[in-house]
Amino acid sequence: MFRPHVLRQALRNSAPSIALDTSARAFLLDVPKARFISSTSALLRKGDQHDAASTAGKPGESGDHEGQFARTDGSVRVEYPEKQGLPASQPVQGRGGRHFKRTLATFSLEGRVAVVTGGARGLGLVMSQGLVESGADVALVDLNKDEAAKSAQQLVDNWKSENPDADRVPNVTAHYADVSNPTSVDEAISEILQQHGKIDNLVTSAGFTENFDAVSYPYDRMKKLWGVNVDGTYLFGVAVAKHLMERKAPGSLVFIGSMSGAVVNVPQPQAPYNAAKAAVRHLAASFAVEWAHAGIRVNTISPGYMLTALTKKILDDNPELKQKWTSLIPQGKMGRPEDLMGAVTFLSSDASAYMTGADLRIDGGYTVT
Repeated sequence: MFRPHVLRQALRNSAPSIALDTSARAFLLDVPKARFISSTSALLRKGDQHDAASTAGKPGESGDHEGQFARTDGSVRVEYPEKQGLPASQPVQGRGGRHFKRTLATFSLEGRVAVVTGGARGLGLVMSQGLVESGADVALVDLNKDEAAKSAQQLVDNWKSENPDADRVPNVTAHYADVSNPTSVDEAISEILQQHGKIDNLVTSAGFTENFDAVSYPYDRMKKLWGVNVDGTYLFGVAVAKHLMERKAPGSLVFIGSMSGAVVNVPQPQAPYNAAKAAVRHLAASFAVEWAHAGIRVNTISPGYMLTALTKKILDDNPELKQKWTSLIPQGKMGRPEDLMGAVTFLSSDASAYMTGADLRIDGGYTVT
């Protein structure tokens, strides 16, 4: 919209031979008195069949569908089970063994030692298997050491069955740690170094989610959630980085975030978890910048809905969630834990040597819609 004084000045500065006719003079004299009305306002005053679906309408005026697929549902409540209530996991069968398909040597983890928190079950166990099959020795860290020991043995047995002629068996060990406790973390790191001699890689898979509407979420449970997801990632990340710096050795840290750190999942309410995973993602980026000088890379993997044993249990208790979740995924399917094996190997290996501070989202396209 032109300002009247600007238009007058432009006309004054024009060539002298240009004369204003009567209508132009009248326009200039009348401009300051003009009242400008937007076309949008005019349309709204007239009324329109689509107005109810805009901010001009009252909530619900255009129908019950308003926000139907973009809101949380406070009736969905999932409490993370106690240790004895967690379903056990099994290594994936048929994923290892010798193969003759060519791939880059930089994907190999031969000679590396990786620490995986939350490695006794679920995503942590299957990602550990991916690291083992790529050549690494692995230390499984978990709050349940007995289950971690069982899982470690299963990984070794699985390796032997699929590589009967291998000249070397991977060293997979089990360790206890409360990842939210600094003393417990230091003790676990010390034990791992005693048994493996060094640490080259870290995968922070320890974490959990719960579903409560925010106004009803018990504060002590929220603190526990943040302690495991955020404090645990920070403490193990710093501990491994210190070790690498003392060795003057490069290394790769992979923090397990979630697509929930970038979007708000629906319909289940989980504000503290979403915020915690956003914190994990930005913590990784911050560490990546801070430790780049030491050759330490830090990246995140942000999975979407993964069909773990625990997820199956949640869906058994809340069968309506499966249809709602998959309807919002462009690929139309939930992922499986083994869908993360390649990603964690890539980020842990030299194949991603020039990659740090990045976030790999593996969510079937959920976060791009």
